[in-house]
Amino acid sequence: MEFVKTAKIQIHPNNDDIQLLLNSMRAYSDACTFVSEYIFTTKDLNQVSVQKHTYNKLRDEYKLPSQMACNVVRTVIGSYKTNKTNGMNWIFCKYNAPQMTLSWNRDYSINKDKFSVGTLNGRIKCNYDIKGMEQYFDKSTYSFGTAKVVYKHDKFFLHISVKMNISELSDANVTNVVGHDRGIRFLVSSYGSNGKTAFYSGNIVKQKRGHYKALRKQLQQVGTPSSRKRIKAIGQRENRWIQDINHCISKALVESNPKGTLHVLEDLSGIRTATEAVKVHDRYVMVSWSYYDLEQKLMYKALEHGQKVIKVDPRYTSQTCPKCGHVEACNRDKVNHIFYCKNCGYKSNDDRIGAMNLYRKGIEYLVESQSSISEL
Repeated sequence: MEFVKTAKIQIHPNNDDIQLLLNSMRAYSDACTFVSEYIFTTKDLNQVSVQKHTYNKLRDEYKLPSQMACNVVRTVIGSYKTNKTNGMNWIFCKYNAPQMTLSWNRDYSINKDKFSVGTLNGRIKCNYDIKGMEQYFDKSTYSFGTAKVVYKHDKFFLHISVKMNISELSDANVTNVVGHDRGIRFLVSSYGSNGKTAFYSGNIVKQKRGHYKALRKQLQQVGTPSSRKRIKAIGQRENRWIQDINHCISKALVESNPKGTLHVLEDLSGIRTATEAVKVHDRYVMVSWSYYDLEQKLMYKALEHGQKVIKVDPRYTSQTCPKCGHVEACNRDKVNHIFYCKNCGYKSNDDRIGAMNLYRKGIEYLVESQSSISEL
């Protein structure tokens, strides 16, 4: 299967090229906002149709090269489709930050010495730094795709989609199973074939997110332009911090298990809808942690390490006794975080029970998979 990651490198244009690059990025962002206005008004997400109605203006008024004009249309349509996939209402997408999406070997190219990119005033060549990203420049393994130029903190960065083909772990080659229960008190509780449980505490995370929430509330009450700017900066900082936490946890989960491991997760697709009944005071903590981001990071890291991730039905994973199979809501004491089976008396931590039941579902998945192969 095709495996895609993003390699992030810093580029270093000289003083003469900085303004050329910024002008092109601002024109691209302005053009995106123009196309967004058309799509928001017409609700037209057909690429051919949108390009037909906007292409001439992108070329004449915004002075974009032909390939860049096509990229603008794809960028904006992608934003609206992403919002739709995430269950967001039809909201207007505005592009304030200077940016530019590039097509490999058309808008940009890279050799071992220079990064070459097209601007509104011709091509420029810049030095770049690939520290920490060297592996992705092995052309025998990876190939480059679309890239995005980003300008942050007075620096230019290039985010490149790199692709490679990796053989997915087959069910027949699974040698280890581990269940991961995700939550608030423990971000992840893992139970594996060795009978041991690993807990990744969420206490520090909960405290820090509470701090961010209180700080945002204070700034919202101030209501000045500078406070709104500060709120945005805090949101971006919190998002980067969340991604780093998820990166560290997913890396630990993969590296603590051998090649051939099957990771079993709950399918949390409807978690935001399911938690609407939660008290408003607790809703921020319950629904805003990025479980999807953690899931995606675990999936691609597992694929790289010869492992696999599956998602299973989450119903009753915290109410089922892993010893006798008895299912009852009263088995779980949510206040004291204790699971006590009313049938056989088995007692344990409730988060551990969730991980144990996910492990059991992983074993059942493998048994069913082998049965299907045998029938064939």
